[in-house]
Amino acid sequence: MSSFFRFVFIVSLLCVFSFQAFAAEETNDDSAMSKSLLKVTSGVANVATGWLELPKNISLVGQYQPAPASGAAAVSLGVLQGAWYALNRMGCGMFDLLTFMFPSQPSVDPVFVWDDFSRESKFMGNR
Repeated sequence: MSSFFRFVFIVSLLCVFSFQAFAAEETNDDSAMSKSLLKVTSGVANVATGWLELPKNISLVGQYQPAPASGAAAVSLGVLQGAWYALNRMGCGMFDLLTFMFPSQPSVDPVFVWDDFSRESKFMGNR
């Protein structure tokens, strides 16, 4: 087991030093490096926090429905829509992680689930 921990320690040190090298480079928002780094960052974040689409969509459906039906709609439609959007966000996060070497914009808008919690998410095909 100690060789495994040694390997993890060495890889983490390499990552730390490589991120410092990236930070030392001067990049603009349109560079290939910054787009790829954004795709990796958003991919990891979207896979890890995709479940936040569930409370986000429950809240959004509750806001869009008329007052008497808002509670029932938020519970039923909001949960279903939130679960579907959570799967979509995590899938797009995996897609961004697998394709980070091709510099393009991330496949989810807003890029992170917490960026605009009052706006419905749009995924790769809905732009």
